[in-house]
Amino acid sequence: MAPRLVGRAVVARDLVLDGRSETVSDEALVGLVLGEGNDALGRLVLREHPMPEGLWRVRAEDLCMHEGIGPAKAASLLACLELSRRAATNSGTCRPVVSTPEDVARLCGPQLRGSDREHFWALALNTKNQLIKTIEVSIGSLNASIVHPRELFKHAVRLSAASVVVVHNHPSGDPTPSGADIQLTRRLVKAGDVLGIEVLDHVVIGEGMTHASLRELGLM
Repeated sequence: MAPRLVGRAVVARDLVLDGRSETVSDEALVGLVLGEGNDALGRLVLREHPMPEGLWRVRAEDLCMHEGIGPAKAASLLACLELSRRAATNSGTCRPVVSTPEDVARLCGPQLRGSDREHFWALALNTKNQLIKTIEVSIGSLNASIVHPRELFKHAVRLSAASVVVVHNHPSGDPTPSGADIQLTRRLVKAGDVLGIEVLDHVVIGEGMTHASLRELGLM
């Protein structure tokens, strides 16, 4: 049995090296990242942490609970996941244009999705709605984030932003805005009016590709 499994791993490795990664199974790809001679460990990892949400949420301690995975292998897989997040949000040399809630979800979803804490970001935009910089305003708890308008606008003013879009995730997976989300948005809009920096929208990221726009829902 072992030689057959090793042989399958060699086939998977060769397919990746030949530029045919899309033909390799998820289990075999995880096995290769973990440096295994077969895809059994990859199958186990994906059974316990299904793609995509399970893998986005996985932590080092979760991986190290599995026999055959130590800190080094866990770090390899986590690094691979982080690279995939960054690749998904990297737009190359051109500044991405943020005009719709879907643009926000595409830009921020890969990094925010699957987090077990609320992350509150602000997208600082120029007069053409091009992204200047993503500002990490705060990291909160399982169901709340503490956001001070002064922290958000301090960075926006420094960047000479014409407007901002604020975005945060709901670890529960349900993007429905809470009462606290609505109140905070209205505070930010008022603060932005004083400073001459328009708050264009507040987008809440949920599970998968789900998201909610407070602007579209008429809540701001």
